Amino acid sequence: MQALSRRLTQQQSLNSPSSISSLKLICPLSHHYSGADRPRYESTLATRGAGHLVRKGTGGRSSVSGIVATVFGATGFLGRYVVQQLAKMGSQVLVPFRGSEDSPRHLKLMGDLGQIVPMKYNPRDENSIKAVMAKSNVVLNLIGREYETRNYSFEEVNHSMAEQLATIAKEHGGIMRFIQVSCLGASSSAPSRFLRAKAAAEESVLKAFPEATILRPAAMIGTEDRIMNPWAHFAKKYGFIPLFGDGSTKIQPVYVVDVAAGIVSALKDDGTSIGKIYELGGPEIYTVHELAEIMYDMIREWPSYLKVPFPIAKAIATPREILLNKVPFPLPTPEIFNLDQILSLTQDTVVSENALTFNDLGIAPHKLKGYPVEYLISYRKGGPQFGSTVSERFSPDSFT
Repeated sequence: MQALSRRLTQQQSLNSPSSISSLKLICPLSHHYSGADRPRYESTLATRGAGHLVRKGTGGRSSVSGIVATVFGATGFLGRYVVQQLAKMGSQVLVPFRGSEDSPRHLKLMGDLGQIVPMKYNPRDENSIKAVMAKSNVVLNLIGREYETRNYSFEEVNHSMAEQLATIAKEHGGIMRFIQVSCLGASSSAPSRFLRAKAAAEESVLKAFPEATILRPAAMIGTEDRIMNPWAHFAKKYGFIPLFGDGSTKIQPVYVVDVAAGIVSALKDDGTSIGKIYELGGPEIYTVHELAEIMYDMIREWPSYLKVPFPIAKAIATPREILLNKVPFPLPTPEIFNLDQILSLTQDTVVSENALTFNDLGIAPHKLKGYPVEYLISYRKGGPQFGSTVSERFSPDSFT
C-alpha cells in the first residue's frame, strides 16, 4: 500500500503545471524537426494529383515520404528498379503478384522493415485489384509483355489491364498520381500488335484518368534485359546471331535505371508531368548491327552474323503464333525469333523530334557503352578477365 501511494504521488507531481513547464524548458516540444508547427515527417502530397510528391523528414529508406505506391508489374525487369528507387526515399510499396510467394521475395530487401508489402492478386478479379489499391495514393502500371501465351493475349495484357487499372484508380478517389509505362513507337498504325495495344492503352488510360502521366521508354538495357542477354546466349551456343533484314534498323536503347529514375522524377515534380506523354530514349542512336557489335565487344567473341531477310524471319516465327491456341500444351517462349518483335524491327524506333524527354524530367541518361553493359562479362570464355578475343587487347610488348 505504501508503494502504491508513493507511485500515485509521483504521477500527480509530474502532471502538475509547474512540472510540465520545467520539462518544456529542458526538452522543448517544438523545434526544427518536430512539433505541432512542423511535423517531423510531413507529406506534401497534394489532392487530386496536383502539387509536389516529395520527401520530408530525415530522408533515406528509414524516413516517411508520404507516398504509398501500388506498383503493378513490380516483379518484372523494370519493376525491381522502380521499387528500389521508391523504397530508398522512404516510400511504402505495395507489390501485387500472381505467381509463387517467391516472386517478390527479392524486393523485400530493398526497403525498410515492413515497407515492401507483397500482396497476391488476380488481374482478372476486380475486387482483388481494389484490395491492393485500397491503401495507396499512387499507382504505377508497369505491366507489359512482348509475346502472347495461351492464357493472355497482347490486347488483354497491354491494353485491357491498363484500362481497368486506370478506371479503378479514378473510382478510388484517393489516387493522386497514375503513371502508365508504355513503349517507344506505340502507335495505332504500328506494324506490331504489341505497339498497337500499347497505343490503345494510352488512349484508354488518359480517357479514364486524365491526370495520368504516360512514359514511353525505348528498348531497355540492363542486367536482366531481353535484348543483349538472348543475343549473348545465342552467340555462345551457336557461334553467331541472326540479324533481321540487314541490321540497319535504328533504335535508341536506354539504361533501365534511367527509366526508373524518370518515373520517380515524374512523381516528385510540381505537377508539370500530369496529363503529359514522355519519350525516354538513350543519348545515342544505334543500328541493330552496331548494338550487336557492342555486345560482341563486351563478351569478347569474334563477331559473326547471319543476315535473315524479313520474309524468311517471319516464316520461321509464324508457326508458333498459329499453333499457340491449337495445341494442348504451352509452347516455348520466343527469344530471338519473336514474330511481333520482327515486325517492329521493320521500322526505326527513335524519340520524336518535339517530344518531351529525359531533359524535361531533369535527368541526364547514361551512355550505353561502359557500366550499363558490364553485366555481359559473365558470358566471357574462361572468366571475366579473358575471352576469345583477349589477345587483341594486349600488345606484344606487355608480355616482355
